[in-house]
Amino acid sequence: MIDSLDASTVQYLQAAALLLVGLYGIIARSHLLRKLMAMNILQVAVIVFFIALSTKFGATVPVVPAAATAGPIDPAAYVNPLPHALMLTAIVVSVSTTGVALALLIRIRRRFGTLNEPALLDRLRE
Repeated sequence: MIDSLDASTVQYLQAAALLLVGLYGIIARSHLLRKLMAMNILQVAVIVFFIALSTKFGATVPVVPAAATAGPIDPAAYVNPLPHALMLTAIVVSVSTTGVALALLIRIRRRFGTLNEPALLDRLRE
């Protein structure tokens, strides 16, 4: 069975495994920093999935030389750059979200002395 897997199937399986690890970390862990790391793993899974989805084997970059404009251009021979550009934007958003979340976790740790979710909920109920 492993011999019959092509590169795109392996990429999809890797994205699914990362997605499951991220979901498990968010659901099962009670430490907020570990939840943040699991959220980052989940974001990486989505980015890997979209990059794998937009991969086109045998295609080239969409830079058309001036000499090639004389005849018709086959769009199937080129890779669509839009998904890759959107995933670069998603990476920037992920880094920004992580930075803000880390700043919030620092504030929570300084105020309450812990990042453990049940202990935080107990202190908030007091």
